[in-house]
Amino acid sequence: MSALPLRPGIGANRDAFDVPPEIAYFNTANMAPLLHSVRSAGAAALDRRARPWTIGENDWFDEAERARALFGALVGADADGVALVPATSYGFAVAANNLPLRAGDRVVVLAEEYPSGIYTWRAAAGRAEAEIHTVSRVDGQSWTEAVLDALDDRVAIVSVPQVHWTDGALIELERVADAAHGVGARLVVDASQSVGAVPLDVGRIRPDFLVSVGYKWLLGPFGLGYLYVAEEHRDGTPLEQNWILRANSQDFADLINYRDEYQPGSRRFDVGERTNFETMPMAVAALQQLTTWTVPAIAGALADVTARIAAGAEALGLPVPDPTQRGPHLLGITVHPGHREAALRAFASAGCHAALRGSAVRIAPHLHVTGQDIETLLGALSGVVGSAQSGASGGRGA
Repeated sequence: MSALPLRPGIGANRDAFDVPPEIAYFNTANMAPLLHSVRSAGAAALDRRARPWTIGENDWFDEAERARALFGALVGADADGVALVPATSYGFAVAANNLPLRAGDRVVVLAEEYPSGIYTWRAAAGRAEAEIHTVSRVDGQSWTEAVLDALDDRVAIVSVPQVHWTDGALIELERVADAAHGVGARLVVDASQSVGAVPLDVGRIRPDFLVSVGYKWLLGPFGLGYLYVAEEHRDGTPLEQNWILRANSQDFADLINYRDEYQPGSRRFDVGERTNFETMPMAVAALQQLTTWTVPAIAGALADVTARIAAGAEALGLPVPDPTQRGPHLLGITVHPGHREAALRAFASAGCHAALRGSAVRIAPHLHVTGQDIETLLGALSGVVGSAQSGASGGRGA
């Protein structure tokens, strides 16, 4: 099945996704809806897996290499720079295993960041008697400014995302990268909430490691992610020792001749059983569609969607971040703490799906979102705001 072109206009690409017409889904940051092409690839893969005699020795390698190359192209890397991993926690563990920390060093992280990286760096810092330095923002300050203010010669590792996972607040990776490199710090990026929806070039930001899951903005299956490894770390120490990572592992008859050498590039960091015959074809189909659409075009289309939602939220008196301070694809809407759960209940009643993360109602659309979906979302929010205002007015009069 050939990949579909990107059609202009909000909702114009709905038919590419397996989303029923009555569902308004704004939770791609949790898990993306499947493309029809990805679902079809999964069904065909299950049929093939049911007939193992149809799977040849080359099939253990070929599709994995296609996924590796397709992801690499999305971030400006070659296939040798990409390892196949099962989760962000695995990628962070590889990074922590290959980046030195000494007593007194600092690891810079963001407040309220996604837990997998935080737990990894806490463990690594504890072993080395290093320090976790958690960056918070003051009023009116961007995340970029807060991180830059934290950088000095005590910092050994800067671990940041491209956008904050709770509300899409933007971190300007190029500025952070330049400053981190300027103080001699290593850079680790969790791109799970941006790769596939926001342009990113590893050649420009020069991260030591960059990791992303595949089931969010990369529109693929669960259990398969991607780890970019800078060239200087590609002879590092993998987390595990499995047969497919070793040189000449394509020759099944020769596997009894054990080898110390690894496959080239970052492949030594691949997880065991990376060749998931059931899901790898789904990942390839998703990456092929993203390649056809292109990330800049996706970002532009999603910026139109979030801008329309932001305007509607502001008309209801709900604060949203300035568009220059957020990603094009994620929108955190500030709702009074006492009304957030009510907002989610109102969404659910309307067949609208969003999420509560940290202090924000997180809105995460993709190209399946239509104008009617947006009206459904804003209508649910309007009902919550109206009820809250009526309650407050009644309370003052009592």
